[in-house]
Amino acid sequence: MRRVMKALILTAIVGVAAPSQARAEGYVSPWAGVNFASGLDSIDNGRGAFGVNAGGMGAGVIGGEVAFGFNPDFFGDSGDFGSNHELDLMGNLIVGLPIGGTHGVGFRPYVTGGVGLIRTHFDILNVSTSNNDWGWNAGAGAMGYFNDHVGVRADVRYLRNFSGNFNDGFDEGNFHFWRTSIGLVIR
Repeated sequence: MRRVMKALILTAIVGVAAPSQARAEGYVSPWAGVNFASGLDSIDNGRGAFGVNAGGMGAGVIGGEVAFGFNPDFFGDSGDFGSNHELDLMGNLIVGLPIGGTHGVGFRPYVTGGVGLIRTHFDILNVSTSNNDWGWNAGAGAMGYFNDHVGVRADVRYLRNFSGNFNDGFDEGNFHFWRTSIGLVIR
């Protein structure tokens, strides 16, 4: 009888102490969007953009994502202004509230923000110029799911560069714009 009790107690301890399976909700979201600026004459408002966001939500509420955006002809038509584009690559924290759960049909409003690279490039009259700056972004949006794996995502984000460096410190840069986007989300 003692052996059976010891075996049951040991089994209960192992069962309780064993790590449970962690469930992270991963997703990939290709998107298309439109850029617009506030007070910058150099940005051609209404230009199209595209990119992809990929990330995961631990426990369904807080997660991280990598956000990539590419904006061809960001400053104007290539024929008028020369070849130009803007590229951004950010590492973001995302916080969302899953309404309807984390599986199946559901709705998740979220806020997001992070830091990364903002790169601008110009080719004008055979002269090529590129700027690589640290930057930040912040935004909000929502993901709506039709089933366990497919949904739509829409958001608006503000992107801005930093000026300065690690030795002297950073200030807000003068390059900034807004982006609205909509895309497919696959989890």
